[in-house]
Amino acid sequence: MSKADRAAADRMNRKIFTSRHWKQAARDGLTTGIVAAAATTLAAMACGAKEGGSALAPLNAVSHIAWGDEAFGARGFSARYTLTGLAINTAANVSWGVLHEVLFGDAMRDSASASSEDNRPRVTRALPGGALVAALAYITDYHIVPARLTPGFEKHLSRRALFFIYLVLALALAAGGALNETLRADAE
Repeated sequence: MSKADRAAADRMNRKIFTSRHWKQAARDGLTTGIVAAAATTLAAMACGAKEGGSALAPLNAVSHIAWGDEAFGARGFSARYTLTGLAINTAANVSWGVLHEVLFGDAMRDSASASSEDNRPRVTRALPGGALVAALAYITDYHIVPARLTPGFEKHLSRRALFFIYLVLALALAAGGALNETLRADAE
């Protein structure tokens, strides 16, 4: 590692541990997470409608975290299952959005301001970070947490549909990160 690379890594480490960094990441992560929640909810509903004939069954299944296995049988709208599933999915996506911003928000801001030769759209620059966090979300959801804390989508959807939902998550995290940069640039 070159001296310049070490200095850049040292600056990044100091940035990560400041309260300003965490406050900015929380604000940006909320935006990113809401974009991701909307996108993954729509993706899960579309997959549910196509594969199982119920757009709400995958979303209701998420509420098994609060209500137990009976949530897997709910196929239509229910305040108990649908709204709880929506709230849990949104909270999870906001958490992943905050993590995305903690890990990659400064890099996005630095690359946007320091590199005029990088003419790629903001969302393209954000894709690797979105993909990494979405992969981490999948690993966490299906290989780390106990079954009681999995999303529940797997009870109604195929592996192909799950792959699609996590692909949508990756794209939505990137889009949310890019949206934050656009909003910041417009404010300046």
